[in-house]
Amino acid sequence: MAVDVFVANEQEECSVDLDRWAALARAVLEDRHVHGEVEVSLLFVDEPSIAALNEQFLGREGPTDVLSFPIEDEPLPGGRSPDSGGSGPGADAEDEPPTLLGDVVICPAAAARGAVEHEVALDDELALLVVHGLLHLLGMDHETDREAEAMERLERELLARHHRGGGSP
Repeated sequence: MAVDVFVANEQEECSVDLDRWAALARAVLEDRHVHGEVEVSLLFVDEPSIAALNEQFLGREGPTDVLSFPIEDEPLPGGRSPDSGGSGPGADAEDEPPTLLGDVVICPAAAARGAVEHEVALDDELALLVVHGLLHLLGMDHETDREAEAMERLERELLARHHRGGGSP
């Protein structure tokens, strides 16, 4: 089974190649040995939308470039409710529900400012944000210097393999 990456463009400020970013996300997840029936969402939103999410979930004001929302709950048990005593009508007992990895929300307008600040192309900044967001879904963080260094090193490796440095997309 392949990793399913759902993409949506909910902003109009910047052109976004959804197929390209879905392909990068799949390549990165496969590189990190994420296999099986796994679902991830990549959402491209405007500044007011990401600012609202930033405040609601992190308590920070204003827009940011990327937010990750890992699904941390255990999957619901199979079978009928309330007793989970067997398959319900039409259920296939052998089918496992897909693992919902989570959502990565990216603001291309904020990324465009970041690209200017970092002196890189918008395409490169968006690629970094896709990879960065996915690594958060996979449990990486940058709260300490050691964590930040490890995450940045892996971002560079993944971008070299799957963005400009040689791999697709």
